[in-house]
Amino acid sequence: MVPRYARPQMTALWEPEARFRIWFEIEAHATQKLGELGVVPPSAAQALWDWWGTDPAIDVAAIDAIEAVTKHDVIAFLTWVAEQVGDEARFMHQGMTSSDVLDTCLAVQLARASDILIDDIDKLLEVIKRRAFEHKLTPTIGRSHGIHAEPVTFGLKMAEAYAEFSRCRARLVAARAEVATCAISGAVGTFANIDPRVEAHVAQKLGLAIEPVSTQVIPRDRHAMFFATLGVIASSIERLAVEIRHLQRTEVLEAEEYFSPGQKGSSAMPHKRNPVLTENLTGLARMVRGYVTPALENVALWHERDISHSSVERYIGPDATITLDFALARLTSVIDKLLVYPERMMKNLDRMGGLVHSQRVLLALTQAGVSREDSYRYVQRNAMKVWESDGALSLLELLKADADVAAALPASEIEDKFNLDYHFAQVDTIFARVFGT
Repeated sequence: MVPRYARPQMTALWEPEARFRIWFEIEAHATQKLGELGVVPPSAAQALWDWWGTDPAIDVAAIDAIEAVTKHDVIAFLTWVAEQVGDEARFMHQGMTSSDVLDTCLAVQLARASDILIDDIDKLLEVIKRRAFEHKLTPTIGRSHGIHAEPVTFGLKMAEAYAEFSRCRARLVAARAEVATCAISGAVGTFANIDPRVEAHVAQKLGLAIEPVSTQVIPRDRHAMFFATLGVIASSIERLAVEIRHLQRTEVLEAEEYFSPGQKGSSAMPHKRNPVLTENLTGLARMVRGYVTPALENVALWHERDISHSSVERYIGPDATITLDFALARLTSVIDKLLVYPERMMKNLDRMGGLVHSQRVLLALTQAGVSREDSYRYVQRNAMKVWESDGALSLLELLKADADVAAALPASEIEDKFNLDYHFAQVDTIFARVFGT
């Protein structure tokens, strides 16, 4: 995790002290249920909760010092807790294995991280929706292959992003549900030394589902799907970021990132205003996607368990969630403050002499009885003259002067096909589909 790309709430979730606190809750809830089942004295759990009620500080350095000797993090933690609680602590971890603690803790952390990320997406959606309605009918040119195609509105670009991030949200909610499972099943997952009711109790207390078959570790297909979902969200972030980067190019300049007072764009060129935030988002998206493949490779563990996944998850759990949290917040700020230039959009739309209306004329010719092949040829030969003139010539005037076109369509009908509003007749329909209003 790089502090430059981290926010406090998400970072705190992955701090050692936070992890140890979750470990304690897992152990204490399990001990409590074991006491209710008569496996251990009820006083054992009471001693643990009494100590916990004093709101003790977690001495991470002391635990680390014990681990330096034991070479085992869970044993080090249990040893330190026993030193604080006293003799009753010996009943902790009865019938459990380290993975019961580690995997259940990771499930809690990923669920809580998901909640933060879902809230991030909600904030982003709110901002995108506002900008979408603000520019619902702001004309701009749609591009395919980077080339002028037909008119759209900037609001439709925002509506498209809203729909995409709504899907991202739904995927994340599903991924959260899938990864939020609890395993307290003991060695090789058979419950031989611990009652399944203990697992159910811990799961309920921590807001998790029970893992049907844990094989000592929670199956990593769940985690693979979770990190893959984060990767998809990162790609959606990059998609919108790339759109803004292209729109900010000097030759386009239809929108640009907010440039704050005192901000500098280049150490050498004082005139520069660069899309640094969205370029940064492209880089962060690459990092989040980079964590997907290790998560996929973690699925194939040996037999009932190995720990080849462990070191991977110590990296990708914090890094992927922290980075995505930062990226979502940054994108929200970019969209919120995005400078939009409708006049430049219209200027660019008009730049190529009306070429953007070519399809309407093509369709009108076919409806007037001209074959599609001839219709295409008539329009294209005039369109190419406009293209080669770099927009200096007018497609409308060339078409009206074309004998073949004029024979099929009166001038007034050709002119009607150059009405910009025609392209926006269904904007309300699309907005209703996306926003429900």
